[in-house]
This record gives sequence, C-alpha cells and structure tokens, in this order.
Amino acid sequence: MTDQLPETLLITLTGKDRPGVTSSIFATLSRAGVEVVDIEQIVLRRRLILGVLVTTPRDWKKLRDAVEETARALDMTVDIERGVGDNRSRAGGRAHVTVIGTPLKASSMAAVAGRIADSGANIDRIERMARYPVTAIDLHVSGTDPESLRSVLAAEAARQGIDIAVQPANLLRRGMRLIVMDVDSTLIQGEVIEMLAAHAGCEEEVASVTEAAMRGEIDFEESLRARVELLAGVEESALDEVYDDIVLAPGARTMVRTLRRLGYRFAIVSGGFSQITDRLAADLGIHFARANRLEIVDGRLTGRILGDVVDRAGKATALRQFAAEVGVSEASVIAIGDGANDLDMLNAAGLGIAYNAKPVVRDAADTAVNVPYLDAIMYLLGISREEIEAADAEAGIVTPAPPV
Repeated sequence: MTDQLPETLLITLTGKDRPGVTSSIFATLSRAGVEVVDIEQIVLRRRLILGVLVTTPRDWKKLRDAVEETARALDMTVDIERGVGDNRSRAGGRAHVTVIGTPLKASSMAAVAGRIADSGANIDRIERMARYPVTAIDLHVSGTDPESLRSVLAAEAARQGIDIAVQPANLLRRGMRLIVMDVDSTLIQGEVIEMLAAHAGCEEEVASVTEAAMRGEIDFEESLRARVELLAGVEESALDEVYDDIVLAPGARTMVRTLRRLGYRFAIVSGGFSQITDRLAADLGIHFARANRLEIVDGRLTGRILGDVVDRAGKATALRQFAAEVGVSEASVIAIGDGANDLDMLNAAGLGIAYNAKPVVRDAADTAVNVPYLDAIMYLLGISREEIEAADAEAGIVTPAPPV
C-alpha cells in the first residue's frame, strides 16, 4: 500500500460550442483507459470551456497527441497540464454568496471578489442565476466563516449599491422550507390602511403615522389603534374596493407558484387586516394567514380591532406556530419583511430577508434585497431564471422574452 498521490492530466478545451464536443473528447479518453477524477463545463455566449481531470496513463504523450488531434478536428483549442493528485478537497466554512445588481458592474464584482480574498476565502465556482430583469450570480466560496463574510460583504454591498446574500452551504438550501411574508409593501405594493384611509378622507394623516411606525419610532400597537380609529364610519364595501385596487409586488405570483411546485409552504403575517389577507391567501394559494380583524357593525367600520393586535412580537409567535404546524425547524424558515414590526420575525427565521426595507431593518436582517422583484429571492435558494421559465413553459405559462 502507498499513500502516494496518482499523477493526473488536466485537459482544458475551449472553442465554439456544438453538439458532440464532449462525447468526442471522452471517446478519445476512453481509448486510453483513464479514470475521470473531476470535470467542469460551462458555456458563455456559445463558447464552451470544458475542463477534465483524468489519471495519467503509462504512455501519456500518446494520449496528449490523440486529444490534440481531436481538438483540431473540432476546431477547438486544448491545453494539457500534468500534475499530481486529485483536486484538493474544498476548505471548511463553505458558503453561497449571491450577488444581485441592476446592472451588475465589473467594478462591483471586482470589489466583491477582493473582499472575499481579503477574508482568506476562495471562490471555487461561479454560476449565473439570472440575466434579466436583474443580473444574479452565485459564488461558491470556501475557507471562511459565513457569518464573518456576511458582515464584510454587507458593507461592500452598501458601497456598491448591489445586493449580496451569504448563506452557509448546507442541506437546508435544498430542502422544503416555510416562507413567512409580511404583506403591506412586501407581498403587495403600498399600505392597505392608507388605501382605506382614502375612503375616510384622512390618508395623509394615516400615512405619516404608518411611516413613523415602520421606522420603529413609535409603538406599533399604539399607532395601529390610533389609525384604525380614524376609519370609524367607513362602509364595509370599501374593503372590496381596496382589495380590487391592490397591486402585487412584481414576481409575487411567480415566486409562490414556483416554490409550491417544490413543496414549499407559505404564510403571510400582517399588521394589516384579515378581511384583506384571507382573500390574498386564497387567491395566491398561501397556506396560512394571520392578521388583525376590523370590527364591523351594521355594514360600517367601528374604528376598533377585535382581539389581540398582531404586532412585532405577534409576528414572531405566528412564525413559530406555523413552523410547528408544518413540521419544520425555525432554521428552515425564510422570513421576508420591510418594517420595524417585522424585526422579531426576521430574527426568528433561519434566513431573514429585508425586502426594500427601512434602514433599521436592513441593518438587522441576515440579508437585504433592494430590487423591486419579489421572485429575486429564489436566486438566493439556488433556483435560476432558466429553471423558473422552463417549469412555467411546461405548465403552459408564457413569460416575456428577455432583451437581446
């Protein structure tokens, strides 16, 4: 027995991609009786880069000549390098670093790569997750603590005006998860209470209180009760009108539809009103919903709320209860929100995402997504735009063609 590492050949083939390239190279390798140790292949703008690491045969020069002849026949370039051993196993501290930009500039990628190198980590692999309507790139990184890397890259993301998410590379990313979302200014555009306030003629007053509450400047329950009091006398039919006027966040239906196909569960937890959120849940196929219930007497809002207020602590409690009902750990929960009353919920989840959020929320969350597309969150889960569109096409759902 010997611990000596075997000699290997690294064969790197580049050129115009076409059917049969990979099979031709492996047909040549098979005649030499070598073993495949590792392989990577990518295609960029129909240009193929194929790297194959194989054991070195006794007559390696004969194999080299045969591979070079095959490459010439394919009108491709080949480089062959001798070495010893397999690829080194990737270092500990493995993470996925997802970078999202609109646009994603080369200078931003240079800064991100620089900070990763400064931390002593290595980029093992790079994958494109989307090229429109945002550019999303997933970096497989090893050799550093993901938590430390997250802090470093969060600061760089702010400087570059891009979004960066750092997640440990573990099985959680591949498993069924529970997604718990805020509603106002997250799942939907705008605030329902302000839309109702328009029917009461006090929209501006309510909006200013809402904004202060979302920034965490005043107690949420106190602010909610004060705002709801201003709605006293509004006709119940206004709730139907408001629901009809709701505009979902771009990509909301796509995200729910796609992740439900993978077995994900969804919940919405809102400081808003169940008369709206229950209908949203039914419309989108969301499994759980919790919100405040407006009191209605004789067809009009009384200006009061029935039962306990779903506040900051209530949102976190709901998340834990839904997780228990689904049968997943809190580490398997993804929470998405934008306001200060979402902070406990974001902290309770395994991955807390600040979505177009207030600064106090962005600073406290695990990661921030600041592009106006809710389905961009799927890129953090390792799901590419191509996979999303292919699944939709199979279901007969047509997506707009990307820009050329």
